[in-house]
Amino acid sequence: MFLYSKLMERRGAPVRVALIGAGKFGSMFLSQVPSTPNLKVTVIADLRVDAARAACRSVGWPADRVAATDFIDDGSAAIARDDVDVVVEATGHPRAGVRHAREAFRHGKHIVMVNVEADVLAGVALAREAASAGVVYTMAYGDQPALVAELVEWARCCGFNVTAAGKGTKYAPHYHGSTPDTVWTQFGITPDEARAAGMNPKMFNSFVDGTKSGIEMAAIANACELAVPSDGLGFFPCGAHDLATVLRPRELGGRLERAGVTEVVSCLEPDGRWVHGHIRNGVYVVMEAPNDYAAACFAQYRLDPDPTGRYAALYRPFHLIGLELNMSILLAALEGKATGTPRVFAGDAVACAKKDLAAGETLDGEGGYCVWGKLIPAARSLAEGALPIGLAQDVTLRGPVRAGEVVTWADVDFAADDELVAYRRAMEDAERPKLAERGELAA
Repeated sequence: MFLYSKLMERRGAPVRVALIGAGKFGSMFLSQVPSTPNLKVTVIADLRVDAARAACRSVGWPADRVAATDFIDDGSAAIARDDVDVVVEATGHPRAGVRHAREAFRHGKHIVMVNVEADVLAGVALAREAASAGVVYTMAYGDQPALVAELVEWARCCGFNVTAAGKGTKYAPHYHGSTPDTVWTQFGITPDEARAAGMNPKMFNSFVDGTKSGIEMAAIANACELAVPSDGLGFFPCGAHDLATVLRPRELGGRLERAGVTEVVSCLEPDGRWVHGHIRNGVYVVMEAPNDYAAACFAQYRLDPDPTGRYAALYRPFHLIGLELNMSILLAALEGKATGTPRVFAGDAVACAKKDLAAGETLDGEGGYCVWGKLIPAARSLAEGALPIGLAQDVTLRGPVRAGEVVTWADVDFAADDELVAYRRAMEDAERPKLAERGELAA
């Protein structure tokens, strides 16, 4: 409640930030820097240095601020600088994200992991390493996982049982087969319009084909100790007024396998009509009243409870991604706190074939032509030897994989000295006994 007061006390000693990746998320964060007292971006690292400098000008930075900021193409060099307190990793590349996080730990720097792909690939291990280094490893406020984690925290601290938590999106069943060639049809724009806006078809396709939803729900499950659906997200059509009715257990008339899960709701009906009161850009938590009195209050305060009166939802209709990132940066720097960090390995986003794949075919990663990221329980991922979507890039298949099947470690070849593969595999080995202890995986 006093974060801003602490920030105002930093006169002459600003919170100093290194931004790695000046894309859309990074640019939205940069737009808020000039109007935030005692916050300074000392260095921006991006492979396209001129584009990063142009991004600062495009979001309204005055010429003197641009001139006073260093622009480099080396994220590792930015992390190693003495004039950096917090690192913001916004590259979107899982390999780069894990590497940068571990370098930040070695240099004693807090890190805000905008890169959810990296977090889901190895977040439990990264959080453990950060704790040992005495620094903060945090999800990025403004993006859905951190905002959902905040709602879950609120519900639990207020004494409610969390039944479901997640976000809204635009989804239809055929979207799982979407490719960079078809993505703009789903967005309702032309390829020329997308190019003019600087929109990357592969990146945006990861939002359409379900990959981003799977990754984000895995991050929420791991941070909030929630379960995930046994065979992928349901993407149930649902408006804000129906959240508590749809997202309750099946035995009570809802759509959930069980209580206490992450789930995504769609803004589209099966016939393509828009859902009334949808929360396409929002986040939510569904909670269960612990007693009759609290249930009565749900109705009295017009929370749109379910027919039993015991379930209700709290939601936020929008998220502002990089415009809200300062909350993570300042909480880490000023209070040593995270806006969500992995606590358990509960959910995993794994590579699922979009089409029949042939032996010798090279996977092209998130948002590409070959695979999409399916959310499954971590225990199932380990039991089946599933390949994380974050590692399904530039690897060759040993044999065929049919459309709809999950790609496994045994299906692909990696270099023997691949450090990220070794890091992920070590995390898996460390988590197996914990999953077995919780009864989720055979010992």
